[in-house]
Amino acid sequence: MEGTIVLYPIMTIGHLVSMVELGNLILRQYHHRISVTILITSDPFVTPEVTAFLRHNSKTTPSITFHHLPSLSIEPSPNRSRAAVRGELIHLNNPNVVHALQTISETSTIRALVLDFFCAPASTVASDLGIPTYYYIPAGAIFLSFLLYFPTIHNQTTKSFKQLTTTHLHFPGLPPIWASHMPDLVLDRDDQGYYYTLEIGSSLPKSKGIIVNTFESLESKVIKAITDGLCIPDVPTPPVYCIGPLIDSPNSHSVEDENINQCLSWLDAQPSRSVVFLCFGSRGVFSKAQVKEIAVGLEKSGQRFLWVLRKPLSEDNDKHFSLVSKDPDLDVLLPEGFLERTHDRGLVVKEWAPQVEVLNKESVGGFVTHCGWNSVLEAVSAGVPMEAWPLYAEQHMNRTVLVEQMKLGMPIEESEDGIVNAAEVEKRVRALMESEEGRVLRERSRKTKEEAMAAWSEGGSSMIAFTKLADSWIY
Repeated sequence: MEGTIVLYPIMTIGHLVSMVELGNLILRQYHHRISVTILITSDPFVTPEVTAFLRHNSKTTPSITFHHLPSLSIEPSPNRSRAAVRGELIHLNNPNVVHALQTISETSTIRALVLDFFCAPASTVASDLGIPTYYYIPAGAIFLSFLLYFPTIHNQTTKSFKQLTTTHLHFPGLPPIWASHMPDLVLDRDDQGYYYTLEIGSSLPKSKGIIVNTFESLESKVIKAITDGLCIPDVPTPPVYCIGPLIDSPNSHSVEDENINQCLSWLDAQPSRSVVFLCFGSRGVFSKAQVKEIAVGLEKSGQRFLWVLRKPLSEDNDKHFSLVSKDPDLDVLLPEGFLERTHDRGLVVKEWAPQVEVLNKESVGGFVTHCGWNSVLEAVSAGVPMEAWPLYAEQHMNRTVLVEQMKLGMPIEESEDGIVNAAEVEKRVRALMESEEGRVLRERSRKTKEEAMAAWSEGGSSMIAFTKLADSWIY
């Protein structure tokens, strides 16, 4: 064994799953030469889903070492954003990271520390120990452009982005994006999360390289802008390694459920490309009013549908993110008689469905998504066109690029009160499944799926990028 690669993710399911997939990729290609250790932190935002994922993978992936850092005493505060609390947690963990790296170094040479971009404060630790630092972006090159150019945007205004309601921001390689559509963590200039993000953007150029979960042909324009140095014109841009698509393995979750098996069997019984799949990520929630609008729109559309429904937690139409997971009461949430009237062409699943498996079913012809990057890549890899309904984080940016630049999806539009009304749901679902525009999207999605597969074939762009990355660790 020639050394160890240490990975340092944050404890949210989307980031953790993607980092574990990176570890699996390293081991698939170089298991005889490199070992992988993943640092696991205590975190006030850890959900049962994350705990179950870690427990399952610790048992089923013995080739990856999960190194648990000591617990820290830090409490979330209603007056501080999640990003601000997480930034403090990462800073406080640095002594634990030092100890972990020193312990690992006693038995193996650490070839690289790969940080989730949120873990940027740990870069000083690696520097002090003489360990090469790389960053992993589990989002796309869209988000990397934002992070790298954010310090420049910061110097162009003194206002919070949430105040710039009629202003477009211009990031290299991206179409114009509304300031109010920036990621949640930077909307308020007075929030510490804003300055945490600024710290991240300033740290990235100092690394040995940046690894991105994307592939060249999917985001060619923005990748070229980044590698040409347009995002950080005053200093050299580190090497950028686009090694995607890395997507969740179907067997990475220990979920055996009769309802899940029913869901997959139901899809197998539907006609080819006839079902629209609605799923809004592990954290996405809606108000009760919004749930009813979706139901009415789906019923009126006449389309077959599979809908993953989480329990609403608020009457606030602007609240779309929740760490809490509760079993929804469908009889209370849905219009009276909805399930009976749609039972021959629709299925509502509570809380969770195996998204990768669902998207790859022959019967699925469209995907209504929150535009989380993992979901985008999973749809791209399955060749399924999307309806873009962003909820939080960088999803509004993803929607803009997905619709305007990639042309792999249609936008779903909210009304002024923050609700997507039933007429909009009906119109967009029908357009995706029945219209000429929907047919064109389906054909473009099919071709993009082929490009995604080609990226990891012999001589493909992601294969070449990953080989260069691994060579930088080994030689």
